[in-house]
Amino acid sequence: MKGLLEICYLIGSVTFILGLKMMGNAKTARNGNLIGAAGMTIAILGTIFLFNTEHTSRTIVKLTLIFGAIAIGTAIGWWKAKSVEMTKMPELVSMFNGMGGACAALIGLTEFQHNLGKPAELSFIIAGMVIGTISFSGSIIAYMKLAGTMKKPIRLPQYNILNNALLLAVVLFSVYVVIQNLSLPTYIIWILFAVAIVYGILFTIPIGGADMPVVISLLNSFTGLAAAFGGFLYDNKPMLTGGILVGSAGTLLTLAMCKAMNRPLSNVIFGAFGGGNTASSGDDVKGSIKDIQVSDLAVLLNYSKKVVIVPGYGLAVAQAQHIIHELEKILEERGVEVKYAIHPVAGRMPGHMNVLLAESNVEYDKLVEMEDINPEFEQTDVVLIVGANDVVNPAAKTDPSSPIYGMPILEVDRAKHVVVNKRSMNAGYAGIENLLFYDPKCSMFFGDAKKALTELVAEIKTL
Repeated sequence: MKGLLEICYLIGSVTFILGLKMMGNAKTARNGNLIGAAGMTIAILGTIFLFNTEHTSRTIVKLTLIFGAIAIGTAIGWWKAKSVEMTKMPELVSMFNGMGGACAALIGLTEFQHNLGKPAELSFIIAGMVIGTISFSGSIIAYMKLAGTMKKPIRLPQYNILNNALLLAVVLFSVYVVIQNLSLPTYIIWILFAVAIVYGILFTIPIGGADMPVVISLLNSFTGLAAAFGGFLYDNKPMLTGGILVGSAGTLLTLAMCKAMNRPLSNVIFGAFGGGNTASSGDDVKGSIKDIQVSDLAVLLNYSKKVVIVPGYGLAVAQAQHIIHELEKILEERGVEVKYAIHPVAGRMPGHMNVLLAESNVEYDKLVEMEDINPEFEQTDVVLIVGANDVVNPAAKTDPSSPIYGMPILEVDRAKHVVVNKRSMNAGYAGIENLLFYDPKCSMFFGDAKKALTELVAEIKTL
């Protein structure tokens, strides 16, 4: 039995690694997800039926409860994943991530009293419980922010001091519990649990919507780390492998997001982070904006040689990913080279635009990352920006007083013509004026993205 269980665990661990590797490419991501899920299923069934149960037994009641819970969780997860709108995907990711953290916390709360007097095991329990709890409460706050329930960041007086003091208290309290485990009552773990929940909330509430991609990645890495500690505790190889993969991938993605937003990771961890929604640009905006009519834009695009489309969250809100793909195909049929410029933090979570465009069957090779597309803008006839704002704002390069100053951006202002599709002149997540709109080369194409692009496609077909 033990040998067969180890084989199941080996299959689970290998499929996790293979699935993650396949998810690095849009063409194989779906199959990678399925392979990882299959490996998880094998590992779960192996644990239930093949694990050597020295301290418990397999009874009909227990198995019924286990598989009943699995069935309910599967049904809810399947329904939510199938019914969620693409614009709500970030909220779903935050919620699922929070549930992973909650599971790690429950493991700690359950196993604490069974491992008193075992410092090594207790250290894994406390670490997993604290980190999982922080991920849980932080992810719930992130969910509320993304869903619009908590629209503005909340920054308490002396927030940095308060937050860092609480973090230090959590760490010291955790160490104290591990050292003094034999002389402490079991309810002490619940006090630590409550303190960790408060820290997770305080960690997340001051962060603005523009910074959510970094937060989601960081909390995701927390959940993976908490799961890895559970793997150490149970000597469970798939749990350990999965936790390490999630934790390391989340950390690397967090670092990439920080680089893309020109924010040091220490600012994320120690509280000097967020508040972007109340910021304003330091420069007085001078100049005027000019509109472009659908007929003029159709002619401009139709007779261009190279067009670059910059998608943003407004594209997702309008659910215009399919019509933008139709526009791309029509232009290519007329000899126009079309590419998509993808900023690392476009949308409301890492990879949001890639997933959105993949849904409409845009070829993965047409999605070009910021570093690769920026040198091409000088040879681009038209840049069509759909629902993006802060990631194309020249203030990041020219205005030292701007809150986004130094953030790498898509340098669309280097193109011959820039057209911005927006519903209005409202500011983006960072809450600052976009200087691009006043550039003489820039024209505003106002309207809901789906409706406006549908009219544009119809106009181009008549040419």
